[in-house]
Amino acid sequence: MPRIGITLGDINGIGPEVIIKALSDNRIMNNMTPVIYGSTKTLSYYRKNYHQDEFNYMQVKQKGETIVQKVNVVNCWNEVLEIKAGEVTEQGAIASRLALQKAVIDLKEGHIDALVTGPINKHNIQSDDFNFPGHTEYLTDAFNSPDSLMLLVSDDLRIGVVTSHIALKDVANKITSKKIVNKLRIMVKSLTLDFGLQKPKIAVLGLNPHNGDNGLMGNEEAEIISPAIEILREEGTLVFGPFPADGFFGGNMQKGYDGVLAMYHDQGLVPFKTLAFDTGVNYTAGLPIIRTSPDHGTAYSIAGKNEASETSMRQAIFLAYDIWRNRRKALIGIDDNT
Repeated sequence: MPRIGITLGDINGIGPEVIIKALSDNRIMNNMTPVIYGSTKTLSYYRKNYHQDEFNYMQVKQKGETIVQKVNVVNCWNEVLEIKAGEVTEQGAIASRLALQKAVIDLKEGHIDALVTGPINKHNIQSDDFNFPGHTEYLTDAFNSPDSLMLLVSDDLRIGVVTSHIALKDVANKITSKKIVNKLRIMVKSLTLDFGLQKPKIAVLGLNPHNGDNGLMGNEEAEIISPAIEILREEGTLVFGPFPADGFFGGNMQKGYDGVLAMYHDQGLVPFKTLAFDTGVNYTAGLPIIRTSPDHGTAYSIAGKNEASETSMRQAIFLAYDIWRNRRKALIGIDDNT
């Protein structure tokens, strides 16, 4: 069984709630061993608050000594951190950093096989130890990867973005043919290795309205995006486009492709969340390790109210398992039923 690490994220957000609820699914215990990075005291607080008396866990006392078919918890801090559900606090930021840092160490040392990250406050978590726009950039740096791809996943819908956590006014200057080629190569490799798709078919979106309308609203499609697509096609990959984003999703064209590459964050995430808000998962493709997360934030407005849906967290856990299985199958040629 793979050991799936799960960080609590901000202890004042909905992370602890959706983790507790998601782990009530018996299919998880039957297929993998969850290892929560956080605090038994924090979990105890939320278990009592949500009346989840059937949720039980074991504390990991020695590094790497997890118990199969049990929820394992690694205490990442010893002091008592005050929980203020729905509020932004420094202690919430400290807890987020400590859990993530400990999980990354264990991932590097092989004590867990994949990582699912709970939602953090990207502004509040900033410090000397965390100077990154989000999890994606932090993990890309932590594992010395030259590049990575934010890939949003739900059933047969997979949307990646060339630029992610940057201001919209900076997008055009950050998009280059080289960057698009790199992102496409990561997507092709991930769809093949992580998702088990042979010869995946990928659509690339344009940057400007109506693909620039023959230069009336921009030349990036002709001068930057199309040349990048041609490079990938010369390599034998099935890459098509660029497509105007509105017509592409308006016509449900995404159903004809295994992956879609958008140029910027909202161009990809707005249609993705519209189509798959409850079931969406954020996957960081291109890393030597497996990392997924639910496709939602801390949701302070409903934190502590027992109103959060655990569906996305559950899907993130299952996706981490599926990718682990696909990579293992590809590397050692095991059968699906092994």
